[in-house]
Amino acid sequence: MATIDSNQETGRTLIYRHSLAVRLSHWVNVLAVTVLLFSGLQIFNAHPALYWGQYGADNDPSFISMEAVDDSGQVKGLTHVGLLTFDTTGVLGLSNVDGEATARGFPSWLTLPSYQDLSAGRRLHFFFAWVFVLNGLVYFSYGLVSRHFRRDLAPTVNELTLAHLTNEVVNHARLRFAKGPEARHYNTLQKLTYLAVIFLLLPLMIATGLTMSPGFNAVAPWLLDLFGGRQSARTIHFLTAFSLVAFVVVHVAMVILSGVFNNLRSMITGYYAIEQGGRQ
Repeated sequence: MATIDSNQETGRTLIYRHSLAVRLSHWVNVLAVTVLLFSGLQIFNAHPALYWGQYGADNDPSFISMEAVDDSGQVKGLTHVGLLTFDTTGVLGLSNVDGEATARGFPSWLTLPSYQDLSAGRRLHFFFAWVFVLNGLVYFSYGLVSRHFRRDLAPTVNELTLAHLTNEVVNHARLRFAKGPEARHYNTLQKLTYLAVIFLLLPLMIATGLTMSPGFNAVAPWLLDLFGGRQSARTIHFLTAFSLVAFVVVHVAMVILSGVFNNLRSMITGYYAIEQGGRQ
C-alpha cells in the first residue's frame, strides 16, 4: 500500500489501498450476488421447502418449509424450521401481492422477477451465476499472481494467538476502529472472514449449484455422492447463500460505522485516508 499524500494539519495520510482489479471484481460481485440472491428466492418459491437426500416432495420430511394454511377460515402463512412452526403471515408463506393475500414462500419485493415466474428466475440465476464464476476466476488469478492473498489476507502467527484474537473481538464489539499504521492493513478478523468467504463459502456455493444441474451431473456424477444427493446440495446451497447474506450485512454495517465515505472512496478510486494515532 503506497502512501499518496500526507497532510500534517489534518493528521491524515492518503494511501492507495485497493488495486483496480480488486475494485472491479468487488463491484461486479455486488451486481452478480444481488441478482443471484433475488432470482434464487424466485426459484425457491417454486417449491419452498428444503430436504436432505436425493429426493424431495410434499410429503417428505423437510428441514425448512413455508406454506399458506386455512385456520378456521383465516389464511395464515407458516414457516417450519425442523419441529418448530412460526406464524409469518405477511412476510413468509403468505404475503400481499397487488392488494391480495397470496401464497408465496418469499414476498414479491424479494424476488426477481417480482411476479411468480420460475423460467425467468432460472434464466437470470444461471446467467449471473456464470458472471459470478468468471469474475471469481479473474480475482483468484490476480490474487495468486500479485500475491494479494499472501500479502494482504494471510494472517501472521502472532495474529492467530488467543490474546490477539480476543483483543480484536473486544475492539470490534466496542466499535474501536484502527487508526495510524494499523489502518494500513486488514485486521485479523477481516482477514479470517475474507479467507473463509473466498476459499470456503463461495466454492461451496458454486459446487452445490453445479450439483443441482442435471447437465453437469453427466460430467461430474461424483458431486451427487459428495453432497449426498441433489436435495442435500440444494439445502447446502440455500444455507451458504444466506451465510453470504449475513456476511454482507455485517460487512455493510462495518463500512458505515467505520466511515462510509472513506470506505466507498477507497473501493471506487483506490485511495483511503488514515488518521494518525491509536484506535478510536
